[in-house]
Amino acid sequence: MARSLMTEAEGYERLNGNGIPVPPYTVARTESEAVAAADAIGYPVVMKVISAQVIHKSDAGGVITGIASSAEAVRAFETIKKNVAAFNPSAEISGIMVEQQMSAGLEILIGGKTDPTFGKVLTIGMGGKLVELINDVSICVLPARENEIRSMIRSLHGYRLISGFRNEPPRDEAFLQRTVNTVAKLFLLHPEIVEFDINPLVLYEDGGCAVDARFYRDDDVKVVPVQVNNEMPDELLHINSVAIVGASQDPNKVGYAICRNMLSFPGKLYPVNPKTPMILGRNAYPSLAACPGTVDAAVIAIPAAGVPQLIQEAGEKRIPLAIIISSGFHESGAVGKELEEQVITLAKKHHIRIMGPNCLGLMLPQQGINTTFDPVSPKPGKIAFLSQSGAIITTIVDWSLPEEIGFSAVISVGNQADLRFEDFIRFVGDDPNTKAIILYIEQIKNGRQFMEIVSRVTEKKPVVAIKAGASPIGQKAAASHTGSLAGNFAVYQAAFRQAGVIPARSIREAFQAAELLASEGYPKGVRAIVISNAGGFAVLSSDYAERFGISIVEFPQAILEELDTILPANWSRANPIDMVGDSSAERYAKTFDVMIKNQDCWDIAFVIAVPSSISDPVRVANELVRFSKHTHKMIVGCLIGGDSMKTPLRILRDAEIQNFPDLEDAFRAVGNICRYKCSEMMPHPSCIPKNGE
Repeated sequence: MARSLMTEAEGYERLNGNGIPVPPYTVARTESEAVAAADAIGYPVVMKVISAQVIHKSDAGGVITGIASSAEAVRAFETIKKNVAAFNPSAEISGIMVEQQMSAGLEILIGGKTDPTFGKVLTIGMGGKLVELINDVSICVLPARENEIRSMIRSLHGYRLISGFRNEPPRDEAFLQRTVNTVAKLFLLHPEIVEFDINPLVLYEDGGCAVDARFYRDDDVKVVPVQVNNEMPDELLHINSVAIVGASQDPNKVGYAICRNMLSFPGKLYPVNPKTPMILGRNAYPSLAACPGTVDAAVIAIPAAGVPQLIQEAGEKRIPLAIIISSGFHESGAVGKELEEQVITLAKKHHIRIMGPNCLGLMLPQQGINTTFDPVSPKPGKIAFLSQSGAIITTIVDWSLPEEIGFSAVISVGNQADLRFEDFIRFVGDDPNTKAIILYIEQIKNGRQFMEIVSRVTEKKPVVAIKAGASPIGQKAAASHTGSLAGNFAVYQAAFRQAGVIPARSIREAFQAAELLASEGYPKGVRAIVISNAGGFAVLSSDYAERFGISIVEFPQAILEELDTILPANWSRANPIDMVGDSSAERYAKTFDVMIKNQDCWDIAFVIAVPSSISDPVRVANELVRFSKHTHKMIVGCLIGGDSMKTPLRILRDAEIQNFPDLEDAFRAVGNICRYKCSEMMPHPSCIPKNGE
């Protein structure tokens, strides 16, 4: 049986059977039955067409409301039949539903769909036409806990209409939570239900009622158990010997670039090429079998057609890891897909783990490993970058060098034919050199496994993710790029939130958040102080704090009086602390001392300094370092300027204090972090723009 739309009466029956109120109703097949049903139910009533060919009943003229008498019931019955026939002459009308017209209330949408990556997903939003007009919805991957459902409801911009807005009374939020919870369980317990839409659930001051319901079923759906990928052994990426198959003396070849990048590798390096005995001053070997001793990893950079034979040879050599740089596999079409399947079959037979294919390779700066053909190698650092795009990796690594950003690992996942994002996330999650993780994602293979593993990692380390494919064009580009079919963007964002991942809209945002978290960790809350020697930036900081959901602390009188003793008479006497333009480094130091003494009153400090003939920016930077060392709070540097700030910025960088040359970026980064980690302490989401702008 193919996917089919259940009748609304069948949907009502399911809801009513699970304790969710629906209007009194009857299915009428004749005019006389409709009149009798309307008389029995009591006027006013609503009539709705029942037809498998009519999904949007209102668009077809298949719904008439406000029917107040028997005569109107007769006319409504005939009108619906004529309207539907005109809309779709082939539509078969199996009946007309007559139901009590419920009194007006707040309309809520509850919906569900089956996502190809994450499985069953729940949606809550403001119902009726509002869902299409303002797209005010919240999404989560099922199963969902009761507190998650409560958070979904309260994250809606329209939540103020539920809690009571202006002169309107509050609606029955407890009833709504119970109803959503019941519907979510119903959806999960019935695999044949693949999608549903209750729009609207009318919510009253006391209780509510589902007045329109569509359920789609597919009896051919089979419950497929979550496929758990074999975990990558912890020691797999602790590599002491590497063979490069396709190594070359030709500078125009990929194998040459990989060999060049691996020359500084402190372990054993085996270039493999049957045509030359020496490559870049290293002995070359005609085959994997000819390499002396054990080989921990084989980097393969030859045409795709020859890769299966290489995997067979790697199996005979007992090589545990193959990093396949070669393209021409799943991403290239049917022939490539078949070739990729051959590679995986051989790899499983010989217990080889596959990275890629169609990947850039692996960079582990602390181990001196760079198996990529990137022209440069990154500096060691605290950020792990995992990407589905090799081109983005080469760009980011090149950009990172002048920015003096280092990496603990840079990993290209490629087609994820075997090793996947979650394998590498687990690896960097356990890596003591990694303090923050950035993901560039086009597709997750196993959504539930990804969420389970990442949820464990985010409990100890921050993970920031960029999901490509938000637009239909982006989704098409992702599909042709690495054999990925990009999933629904909103579902990915919901999955990230549930797993503790911080979404970012751009590479820049991702690195700003990750660098800040790598140095400062998560803030304990959203209470912020601002210390500035520039009144204009102090004013702007108040605007940015409100925009991005940061709470500017109101100082108690005792702190104000203490600041009065060290600041000039014309200071702002409020938070943000405008210390006035003639502030010296000593004034910063004394203000820092007051804030250190009273650090239980705040969670985040934004320290703004602009060029001044009075203050010595080098001394200000050193005082900021001292301030950071004597607090257990998040310190955000905002030293803004040009050449005069180069040395101060170096001081902050050496002390691992993140600086933002743009004040708005600082508040956006902190706000984005807090939105997902301190949400219970933030202003209500209805006050914060969803796009963070």
